[in-house]
Amino acid sequence: MFNLIIKRILWIIPTLLVISMLSFLLIQLPPGDYLTSYISALEETGETVDAELVEALRKRYSLDDPIYVQYWRWIGGLLRGNFGRSFEWNKPVTELIFERLFLTVTISIATLIFVYATAIPIGIYSAVNQYSWGDYSFTLIGFVGLAIPNFLFALILMFVSDAIFGLSVGGLFSPEYQNASWSLAKFIDLLNHLWIPVIVLGTSSTASLIRVVRGNLLDELRKLYVVTAQAKGVPKIRLLLKYPVRVALNPVVSNIGWVLPQIVSGSIITSVVLGIPTTGPLLLRALMNQDMYLAGSMVMMLSVLTVIGTLISDLLLIWLDPRIRYENQSR
Repeated sequence: MFNLIIKRILWIIPTLLVISMLSFLLIQLPPGDYLTSYISALEETGETVDAELVEALRKRYSLDDPIYVQYWRWIGGLLRGNFGRSFEWNKPVTELIFERLFLTVTISIATLIFVYATAIPIGIYSAVNQYSWGDYSFTLIGFVGLAIPNFLFALILMFVSDAIFGLSVGGLFSPEYQNASWSLAKFIDLLNHLWIPVIVLGTSSTASLIRVVRGNLLDELRKLYVVTAQAKGVPKIRLLLKYPVRVALNPVVSNIGWVLPQIVSGSIITSVVLGIPTTGPLLLRALMNQDMYLAGSMVMMLSVLTVIGTLISDLLLIWLDPRIRYENQSR
């Protein structure tokens, strides 16, 4: 167990190094740079750009340096805790990210709680009561949830709420709390608006997880050890929770590697539709404008969270499933 942890930690360093190189190259891959995008945007509005100003900005941001020089400057800053400065916002990258991080984490954690608390019990119920009316009903809801994209569901919810109930579902705060400092009243207002993005973001994930839990649990319930335990008189609830459910939850645990970056990135398109100030739209805008320090730092942060999440999921799988534990011990 200890050796496995050490091996995984040692693999993190070269993995992140390769990811940093690839992400920096991909951000720089489109023709031009941030100033090219900025000048094009100004020219579309009819404004003229002074050539001397452009040259001064290139020297200021060191955009004429070779790409390997820019990379080592950026990666060296990351190792010192300096994420650089955003070209577009003219602010430190850390400040821009942390401005939106609280709301992003709040929405994503609430969504994950909603997804797991809803999907796991329903998946277990559907498997235990296969082909019942409840199973058919949840199956129908699951297929509908999988078929409707999040952004389309958000648009439908916005239209229905406005046309029928006269309610606005955009944003996370009422107008009077939009720019107000944090207080108990503002936090309560946030909770009143939080259910909307939680339902929109969590519906498809809940539907997918229900199908996964149901299918895996049905496979386990058909195995001989379950039949043998039933024949020996093991209580149904104890048998169900101690063995089949634990094994059926393995795919849920293995997805934790993707959960941590999802908490930070959020759903980009849905956040744009609902007007939610999360880190997702910030990353999209940075990539579109080739704001390399902001985009690169966010990609690296997501990569670190993915690697850490994968390590956590592997450890949880070893704890949850004895078969995986014995396989690692025999290596």
